[in-house]
Amino acid sequence: MRAVTIAAPGGPEKLTMSTLPDPEPGPGEVVIDVASSGVNPADLLQRAGHYPPPPGAPVWPGLEVSGVISAVGPRLTEWDVGDEVVALLDGGGYAEKVCVRASQVLPLPDGVALVDGAALPEAVCTAWSNLVDVGRLARGEVLLVHGGSGGVGSVATQIGAALGARVIATAGGPERTARCLTLGAEAAVDHRAEDFVAAVRDASGGAGADVVLDVVGAAYLPDNLRVLATGGRLVVIGMQRGRRGELDLAMLLAKRAQVSGTTLRARPAEEKARLVRDVLEHVWPLVADGRVRPVVHARLPLERAADAHRLLESGEVFGKVLLLP
Repeated sequence: MRAVTIAAPGGPEKLTMSTLPDPEPGPGEVVIDVASSGVNPADLLQRAGHYPPPPGAPVWPGLEVSGVISAVGPRLTEWDVGDEVVALLDGGGYAEKVCVRASQVLPLPDGVALVDGAALPEAVCTAWSNLVDVGRLARGEVLLVHGGSGGVGSVATQIGAALGARVIATAGGPERTARCLTLGAEAAVDHRAEDFVAAVRDASGGAGADVVLDVVGAAYLPDNLRVLATGGRLVVIGMQRGRRGELDLAMLLAKRAQVSGTTLRARPAEEKARLVRDVLEHVWPLVADGRVRPVVHARLPLERAADAHRLLESGEVFGKVLLLP
């Protein structure tokens, strides 16, 4: 099979097409002929040498795919050859075929084209886990989504709105903030020109945000704490603008607030399996009825993986970039 490998840590030019052996499924695994693979910020970090794959995972990038099952492991009964599916991977999605645990496979949702299905697994699992499991988001609460135009942010905005939260999203520029409103945000803040703390306080009647989902990291830490309501929960899932910040503990205590940080890729297989089951039960019906949908910015051939990385690094992507073998 063909796959995109990393010749050496560095820029997009380090991505190279390689020929690798076809994978074979072991017990509890399936092989998927890939229709498309999602491109994520974690892939860029891995390419640069800053985010190594977990033990046992393929060393080439790619955390989510859609496709058709072409082989199943011994005594596996829940999936059949020919099933159209999407899958959450530990790595290796930039390829014509992937081998994945059956517990991390989901049926292609109703109403979603197979080629667009890869825009969902990583983003949906990340958003659901951090909004519901970690953030404990409840109906009627105010949710602030930083990076509402990103792959995770565009899905988190939709899920938050579907759960009955009052969603406020940040994005760069008036065109992108306007698109966030079409995804269900009650308000959208242009982080290039507006103060999101003031905007959230204005939209919430001065109360602030009950949950903040943050991909920015250290640069936003002081203002994220300021924007939290009493009892608020800050969930940090990215470090786009720094990994070290200063936390005002007096404000944290006064607000009785919580700060959490999470990643998805390195979680144990059992935890990922539980998360996939939760997504199937709670989010897939929202996809089927149109309240949550994949947001695809561009679809590029697998050979143009370097261009896909450059596009994502440009900051101009709204939603997901997909690679098509």
